[in-house]
Amino acid sequence: MIATLYYVHDPMCSWCWAFRPVWQEVKNSLPDGVVVHALLGGLAPDSDQPMPADLRSHLEAVWHRIESVVPGTRFNFDFWRVNTPRRSTYPACRAVIAARTLDAGKGDDMTLAIQQAYYLQARNPSDTAVLSSLAVELGLPASDFEALLTAPETQQVLDEEIALHQQLGSRGFPSLILQHGAQTRFIEHSYTDAAVTREAILAAL
Repeated sequence: MIATLYYVHDPMCSWCWAFRPVWQEVKNSLPDGVVVHALLGGLAPDSDQPMPADLRSHLEAVWHRIESVVPGTRFNFDFWRVNTPRRSTYPACRAVIAARTLDAGKGDDMTLAIQQAYYLQARNPSDTAVLSSLAVELGLPASDFEALLTAPETQQVLDEEIALHQQLGSRGFPSLILQHGAQTRFIEHSYTDAAVTREAILAAL
């Protein structure tokens, strides 16, 4: 059995942050022959414009809702008071690509570092300086990382991943899509119970 499980996510997607514990458990319990392929979602393109007040209020309300429906998920709401938020997640996506380009094992580490900085430490991952600091904290060379962060090749990889997840029919972030032979199936997932997601994957196989 050879199958690919695509995980479509964005490091600045709050629902992906809520899903992370269950996703880690699911990944660790997949049957042999199922290969995980993470695809970056590209939730919001580059922008230097401050986030409109109504969008800020909406996203802050989403954080409160997630805390209420996904036990154990936490957010630092100081983020909205100590930063000038921008609707821009492409930099964070490129940071994950740059990290895994420098060290294949650092892609998920960078994703987690961005999530923790954003949701727990009230740091803004839309800012290059924050992303560079996270790279250094992960032991990556700052100059090489910063060069990759703005390299056209890095953006090209992101564009390709966005195109692929759209072609696969992703339904927002996070999405799980199983490709088994000629069949591609959307996998329903639970934010609180890894067994539910795991059984859905097994049923699709």
